[in-house]
Amino acid sequence: MANKSHFNSGHIAMNLLKKNGIEHSATINSKQIEKSLHGIYIQDAVKFLKNMPDNSVQLVLIDPPYNLDLDYWDTCEDYRSWAKQWLDEIYRVLTDTGNCVIFGGFQFQDLKKGDLLEILHYTRHNTDLRFVNLVIWYYKNGMSAHRFFANRHEEAIWLSKTNKYYFDLDAVRVPFDEATKAMYKKDKRLNPESIEKGKNPTNVWEIGRLNGNSIERVGHPTQKPLEIIRRFVRALSYEGSIVLDFFAGSGTTGRVCIEENRHSIMVDADNSLNTYFEKHIENMGNNCFQKPYQIIENININELLIKMNSITAKIPNSEIYLENYSLDYDVV
Repeated sequence: MANKSHFNSGHIAMNLLKKNGIEHSATINSKQIEKSLHGIYIQDAVKFLKNMPDNSVQLVLIDPPYNLDLDYWDTCEDYRSWAKQWLDEIYRVLTDTGNCVIFGGFQFQDLKKGDLLEILHYTRHNTDLRFVNLVIWYYKNGMSAHRFFANRHEEAIWLSKTNKYYFDLDAVRVPFDEATKAMYKKDKRLNPESIEKGKNPTNVWEIGRLNGNSIERVGHPTQKPLEIIRRFVRALSYEGSIVLDFFAGSGTTGRVCIEENRHSIMVDADNSLNTYFEKHIENMGNNCFQKPYQIIENININELLIKMNSITAKIPNSEIYLENYSLDYDVV
């Protein structure tokens, strides 16, 4: 049976562009910034979003509460009504090449609970966000079950603002081992350059959950592994771009953005974010290859965005000197 992708007009067009050495209209050549900025805000997500300027962030990457009553922040009387408030803001704050990733699961119990399916349905029928992919996070360890099949995966939906969304597959390819590369290179139908790059990780990612004694742990009960956040950051944003996480939780997104030289904005209603993030910084240790970064707390969001964009645009800081912002710590 023929591969359906052979008849996909989008795939045909992309292959033709590559063959002729032409870049896609959504191609962005990222800037090699020398310093990244990371804003921390202890605020309600909805209130914060309403103050965000239009077209201001490249990637929204969030792991919202699942409404499973794990803690006070994971309990909502009417999940769908609450979620609509922040879903309505995402399209507005994204750039035209921007992406959005929302983690979740399918645990619908009643109308007040809500789940990722409800979120996807709402974005499709009530917003202009475009659905791109469903990513399955598969793991081998988890809770047992007796009244249903035990869960061994969670989901994340990838949405975009337009059809010119940024995507860097090469940044997240999985390398082949030497034996596999040698075998594939014998097949004259395969492009040796593509073999060297590695394989597409597909939309099913086998990444282990964090054990209780994992060295990545910072204390948050629903902390995601660095690897899964890193894959989204690398694929859907570029160096010097701005990543927003308005359910920052443990601050994992901010840590990954430091390591990947992206700017980040972290927002959470729980001030434990500061403690968790400090632990992330401690876990990072001293990396001689790490570029400088600065962490700023509770600065006016417009001022923070000006600072971030000035670094990315390589505008001297002296041209946009701003007062009245507080520094937590500055790493050089």
